[in-house]
Amino acid sequence: MLHEFDLKYYNEFACVCGVDEAGRGPLAGDVYAAAVVFDKDTVIDEVNDSKKLTEKKREQLFDVICEKAKDFCIATASVEEIEELNILGAAMLAMKRAVEGLECKPDIALVDGNRKPALDCQTQTVVKGDASSQSIAAASILAKVARDRYMLEVAKQYPQYQFEKHKGYGTKLHYEMLDKYGISDVHRPSFLKKYLAGKK
Repeated sequence: MLHEFDLKYYNEFACVCGVDEAGRGPLAGDVYAAAVVFDKDTVIDEVNDSKKLTEKKREQLFDVICEKAKDFCIATASVEEIEELNILGAAMLAMKRAVEGLECKPDIALVDGNRKPALDCQTQTVVKGDASSQSIAAASILAKVARDRYMLEVAKQYPQYQFEKHKGYGTKLHYEMLDKYGISDVHRPSFLKKYLAGKK
């Protein structure tokens, strides 16, 4: 039960937030992060690591989480920032923005993974946190759904790449479209170095 993991923090801290990101792996698009704060007694049984849920279930839970959360914020770091900082730095920046965007200033942030973003509150990293903590799992769902929705908008601007199908990940289809159309403004050049080198 993911809520039980968070309980020990609720007993110690007044405002606990879960933080996670989505979109570190794709070849295109911004990286997303979310921060979620629940009241101590809020339990959403179906919340789990976003990667273990179907797209339909994530969409349903997105609305439930937004409704039941005491506070939440979704933030991004751009392709330009990914190129400037590297993907880890950009993911940390998106997480920092998500936490700073909360109205309820957290006393502690539970962050998925083993790297700490530079936050103005106590920070606890949790490896595989999206499978352990309800608040981190909820953040993973918000970040993933928000990023998928953003990629659907990108797909309208760049229909030739079929982003609606692969969401920017390095699938066979995506590489076929790159072969055909080259790289666009929404692609991450640093992620395509090997691919571009092979084209020379």
